[in-house]
Amino acid sequence: MSVEYTGEQLSAGVCVILVEMEPDGKVRLHRHPYEEVFIVQAGEATFRLGDEERVVSAPDVVVAPAGVPHGFANNGAETLRQVDIHVSPAFDTEWLE
Repeated sequence: MSVEYTGEQLSAGVCVILVEMEPDGKVRLHRHPYEEVFIVQAGEATFRLGDEERVVSAPDVVVAPAGVPHGFANNGAETLRQVDIHVSPAFDTEWLE
């Protein structure tokens, strides 16, 4: 489950996604023409950023640079909770898989 807010809804220059992902959930590889910032609040995730893969947990912060393919999966045993900040007033996603 996730809740999305656009920059228009927030009267801001960013979009925000509040993520709650059960174990074995994932977000497919994709990219944006802007940075995306992930703030892990609970649980554990495996992030793929370009050719790099890293396991993160609270209170880690991950930044996907503009144009870099990325995705993540909840490989842990508990619900993953994180805040994803798109540094753009509108979502612009190119799905790669």
